[in-house]
Amino acid sequence: MRLIMLGAPGAGKGTQAKKIAEKYSIPHISTGDIFRANIKNGTELGKKAKTYMDQGLLVPDELVCDLVVDRVGQPDCEKGYVLDGFPRTIPQAESLDAALKAVGSKIDYAIDVDVPDENIISRMSGRRACLKCGATYHLKYAAPKKEGVCDTCGEALVLREDDKPETVQKRLNVYHEQTQPLIDYYTKAEILVTVDGTKDMEEVFQAITEILDK
Repeated sequence: MRLIMLGAPGAGKGTQAKKIAEKYSIPHISTGDIFRANIKNGTELGKKAKTYMDQGLLVPDELVCDLVVDRVGQPDCEKGYVLDGFPRTIPQAESLDAALKAVGSKIDYAIDVDVPDENIISRMSGRRACLKCGATYHLKYAAPKKEGVCDTCGEALVLREDDKPETVQKRLNVYHEQTQPLIDYYTKAEILVTVDGTKDMEEVFQAITEILDK
């Protein structure tokens, strides 16, 4: 079961990826984790990636793909894996397909957690954080006992820059521009499945498992 998770920032795809990994005992793989592990272990690929990151440059698609293919070739991925955050663009998707094909493998499903922009903006702009102890809240789903005050340490809660509606909209625009074409790409490949990400987290998960258990 080799899966790719798609979905806009804030759609909840990371949460679903973790739940899938847990249920089916397969690794949840994010590119950030791969970068960190390779850099920490001083691998050749890690050293190459670090030279770009140290200069504040994006790691080239080819190198990112090499890192991902190296990771999914490890023994714990024999039964499958969930890729979260990769591929982000068509060239990355094409590189991944070619690299997997070369080792006799392929992606089984690309799962799109579909949530309209306005829902994501509403979700994220409702978040509040305590900068002192790191606790997080949501005005609608997990409100603090006292408005604007952290339950844990009593400090004032703030709306982080990343969660402001205008910042969220910018990130969504980038997502639609770069990653939306992947929806078409995997639709053509006949492996795209779409789930309604506006539903309760458990309902979304149930919809995904129904597809995977067919």
